[in-house]
Amino acid sequence: MSQRELVVLGTASQVPTRHRNHNGYLLQWDGEGVLFDPGEGTQRQLLHAGVSAHAITRICVTHFHGDHCLGLPGVIQRINLDRPPHAVSAYYPASGQHWFERLRHASAFHETVELRPEPVAAAGELKAEGAPFALEAVALSHPVDCFGYRITEPDGRRLLPGRLAALGIAGPAVGELQRQGSLVLGDRTVALDEVSEPRKGQSAAFVMDTRMCAGVEELAAGVDLLVIEATFLEADARLARDHGHLTAAQAARAAAAAGVRTLVLTHFSQRYPDPAGHLAEARRYFDGELVLAEDLMRVPVPKRE
Repeated sequence: MSQRELVVLGTASQVPTRHRNHNGYLLQWDGEGVLFDPGEGTQRQLLHAGVSAHAITRICVTHFHGDHCLGLPGVIQRINLDRPPHAVSAYYPASGQHWFERLRHASAFHETVELRPEPVAAAGELKAEGAPFALEAVALSHPVDCFGYRITEPDGRRLLPGRLAALGIAGPAVGELQRQGSLVLGDRTVALDEVSEPRKGQSAAFVMDTRMCAGVEELAAGVDLLVIEATFLEADARLARDHGHLTAAQAARAAAAAGVRTLVLTHFSQRYPDPAGHLAEARRYFDGELVLAEDLMRVPVPKRE
């Protein structure tokens, strides 16, 4: 089965700590590697996680605050040093084009890999050529332009072995049926629908630095995996609102209302040395699979229901 998992590279907000690196998250999905918000030290965290720069096919930056983008120069230069055989697409708020250019060319290096800038000017589906999923950007609420990202696999069909066997369909005929949508079998034609059932596509969403807003709800709606900031606790809800962030309780309530299957909380403020408070606060509202992100942790996309 194809690998679909989140590799957590960093989980701190604003400044790194002794135990938490700046942000960084790599979503591995059927040969694609989507790197979200590479903060300082991301290149080294990839090494610690045992992930090659070859794995990165797309980079998604939510906004241009340093803890979400200062790792870009190192990551881009490492990709060019390692020379993967594919181009790399980079998505980021269009209003930060000047910041992207400065980070991209922060120092001298030899460009060997095509980097395809894909500035995001407005919410909507993004160009994701060759990807086995749709990639969508949704506007969030932060002091600077910020977008969350959602990955959605197209719905498909699941073959039913019992029905295939009953009709004597096996071997290459199965592949032909899947490709063509029907198969001539003796004096009758078997339609794919007769031997399969609908299979809902999997999905994942990435929500960083935002107040509670409609964009959070839109990104989280029904996803299998939600990676979301939980910078503050409810006791500091005013700070969260003033600085454009979420509390653990807000993130958990949003996930519960949206029907999220696996909730990953991250982007913790350094003011909280122990994340136990985030766990307790979130658990009051969310009873599904709940993960407090730790550096170098791997979180699988939940299996299909």
